[in-house]
Amino acid sequence: MRLSKYYSFTLKENPSDAYLVSHKLMLRAGMIKQATSGIYTWLPLGLKVLNKIKDLIRIAHIKNDVYEILMPTIQPSDIWIKSGRYDDYGKEMLKISDRNDNELLYGPTNEEMITDLVSNDIKSYKDLPKLLFHVQWKFRDEIRPRFGVMRCREFLMKDAYSFDLDYENSYYSYCKMFILYMKIFKLLGLKIIPVKAASGPIGGALSHEFILETSSGETQIFYDKRVFDHDVSNVNLTNKTDAIVATENILSLYSRTSEKHDLSVFKNTVESQNQIISNGIEVGHIFYFGTKYSEAFNANYINNKGSKELIHSGSYGIGVSRLVAAIIEANNDDRGIKWPKKVTPYDIGLINVRSDNDTCNCFSENFYKKFSKKYEVIYDDRNVRVGDKFHNMDLLGIPLQIIVGEKNLLNSNIEIKERVTGKSELININKVESYLEYKCEF
Repeated sequence: MRLSKYYSFTLKENPSDAYLVSHKLMLRAGMIKQATSGIYTWLPLGLKVLNKIKDLIRIAHIKNDVYEILMPTIQPSDIWIKSGRYDDYGKEMLKISDRNDNELLYGPTNEEMITDLVSNDIKSYKDLPKLLFHVQWKFRDEIRPRFGVMRCREFLMKDAYSFDLDYENSYYSYCKMFILYMKIFKLLGLKIIPVKAASGPIGGALSHEFILETSSGETQIFYDKRVFDHDVSNVNLTNKTDAIVATENILSLYSRTSEKHDLSVFKNTVESQNQIISNGIEVGHIFYFGTKYSEAFNANYINNKGSKELIHSGSYGIGVSRLVAAIIEANNDDRGIKWPKKVTPYDIGLINVRSDNDTCNCFSENFYKKFSKKYEVIYDDRNVRVGDKFHNMDLLGIPLQIIVGEKNLLNSNIEIKERVTGKSELININKVESYLEYKCEF
């Protein structure tokens, strides 16, 4: 991608109305633009990151037999009346009427819609279990939207839903999704603390939030720091025992939000050197709600003895658009963003120091044409001050910066800078290909 042709408008100064680092950097890097309070247009750079995160989450679900559907954003209000949740979201839930005066609403969540769907399709115990997910935009009319895409009114969510025969099987689905979430967050380069949490208007007897620790977070958390000692990389999610044991090992350690915090238990069960009191950002939330929605929608199945039983279910959410901001909160410095390799919009940033020099132009053009076939390259070919090019590439957070200068080329070298470490080194042009293969390896 040539920066001269890209839709990219960056800011040198922090916007005065932005408080969180992620909000400041997303605006400065030209990732988003506010349309109105709590609603944003995602610009090419921001959308590229958003899509990478979405695709990573999608692939992880599909690989583990969680299958994708797409439910509508506009829902009939009668299913919410049926579930008894019509008034639970208050003014946060946007209600509209069509030309025939049928009341509709912009769904803040999808438990009603999905349960209504499966209640008409699942008939027998042989039809279960089922795990489904979708990625869709949601709207909640927040009373005070703030912090950019961290707490906005329109946001992108991944919602998964499990449907099982009974509590035992539903608990396995819960544990499977719990570990899948831990695996996903690890892929994204995030250290996540799963905490016991309140269920809120969604309801249910079992609920955990996934918290990214950051001083700017609104959620207060109390946890045992040994929670980070558990590695879920090799947990086999198709093995019921493995998934349950791995989940329970993590949850055996104290980790709670302030709503569920018990000071005496915290002090008596966690050694003082392991006690952490901090703040964080919720990036995921899972719920087991048993037969709550099945009862409302008569979601039954016929068991192997010919009797009717209610389906047990759970829901599992990840804030996809919020994750973009959360990743930035965890990966930045005073120069800008430092993207993890898995979600970086571009692998390589190419900077031509001398746009007025034929040698530099020729090398840069050839480099761009060759390596764009294998990597995602952003080429700053603009005729601007070189200092602006360096500043811009750091702000955008591109992991590897290829700096092409006349003096180095005369010695058959180019400079390569790593954004995360800030280290630079001269590499012989004949060794660039092997160097990039090593550095861009995932």
